[in-house]
Amino acid sequence: MNRCETRRLGLVVVGLAFLAPAVESAEPLRIAIVGLVHGHAGGFIDRLQKRDDVALVGVSEPDPAVRQRYQERYRLAPSLLFAKADDMLDALKPEAVALFTSTFDHPEGVEQCARRGLPVMMEKPLAVSVDHARRIQRAVESSGVPLVVNYETTWYASNHEAHALRERIGGIRKVVVHDGHRGPKEIGVQPEFLDWLTDPVRNGGGALFDFGCYGADLVTWLLDGERPISVTAVTQQFKPDVYPRVDDEATVIVAYPRAVAILQASWNWPFDRKDMEVYGTTGQVITVGAKDVRRRLVGQAEETLSATPLPPPLGDSVSYLKAVARRELRPSGPSSLETNLIATEILDAARRSAETGATVRLRPSGSGWSGSSPPRGIPSGPGGDRRRRWRGRAGSALLPAATSRRCRCSGGRRSSRGPRNRLRAQRKRTRPGTARARTGRPYRRAARSARRRGRPRAAARSDGS
Repeated sequence: MNRCETRRLGLVVVGLAFLAPAVESAEPLRIAIVGLVHGHAGGFIDRLQKRDDVALVGVSEPDPAVRQRYQERYRLAPSLLFAKADDMLDALKPEAVALFTSTFDHPEGVEQCARRGLPVMMEKPLAVSVDHARRIQRAVESSGVPLVVNYETTWYASNHEAHALRERIGGIRKVVVHDGHRGPKEIGVQPEFLDWLTDPVRNGGGALFDFGCYGADLVTWLLDGERPISVTAVTQQFKPDVYPRVDDEATVIVAYPRAVAILQASWNWPFDRKDMEVYGTTGQVITVGAKDVRRRLVGQAEETLSATPLPPPLGDSVSYLKAVARRELRPSGPSSLETNLIATEILDAARRSAETGATVRLRPSGSGWSGSSPPRGIPSGPGGDRRRRWRGRAGSALLPAATSRRCRCSGGRRSSRGPRNRLRAQRKRTRPGTARARTGRPYRRAARSARRRGRPRAAARSDGS
């Protein structure tokens, strides 16, 4: 083989090496589903079966009756169905996983995927509490797997148009978000879905968590991940005979340093709705469905605009999951873990506010740690551990106790560490007539002052100055 032939062969090998990733990525993405008790599972399976770039390779669901019903409805091969998620994931080796369990079971599902390095997408919301959200965060960060939280409103072009128009309306001052429908029982959701939606443990609440999560997610995204300073919520039961264990109406006021959001989540709307109003200093934007917005600026008439269509893969959950699993993009915006950690804090605080009837104050953005235990590095101080500096129960993101003359890190007792308190304590110890008094700093200072005024030393000592 001469030199020219060798060079041609080398170019061919290099070309094939560059083509290999493209050929590999052309293969359908192998997706597995964990859980079928979420009512959105059916629509997801239907979308998968209509596409050629993804393939459903397995489904796990512990309830045999639910598993059988889905098998018959979607004509799934028996070899695809498993009772246990671990068995399915080990046997079929999928490339990505979609969770359709109850919200309470999200941490376990994420941990199963994280142990195997599998990208995972879950239905909203992220978690039922801050503690569960932190558990998910630990699993994701320790394994490095990407996580997507799927909201229907993420794929609304109208919401992205409102996001793009923030500067045109002079920044955001108020956001009002409306989400909900007539109620899960009224619209006829599946019995297994209704069972956990109306369970305060497995759902975290009723309408508050079911639909309040949309507003918490959107507002956090619109404000670039800013954490609120306080949350005030009222939950109600307009239909206690239908939903005796959970709320069916929730109104949440979320306060920020320079903005406010009002989240209205309800199982009592006369129709389905997912829309929001965004107000700035020079205008407003109101979303109309998934594709249109109404915009009004100061000095101008209101106009209806068609939102710019979202480019692939940003227009639907399946395309987005595929791009994330193939490492073509990183989860961001409404789908990201970072946004949904803050959204969970808002929902958790709203639930506590509704229970106690009081406003719950949160740590604002940029103020450091927020979680169930204080940050490392805070000195314990004499007579107390680090936790004594923080008020509120574990799992909250409450502000630290207000600064006062009583030391926060000594369990409420006065501390001798500050200069003013040290001087006060020393004066108590340096009483006239004692050995300490003759040499103590307060005595020497009083004696010098007395000499300057021409008074005898004993007189200075006797008046206690």
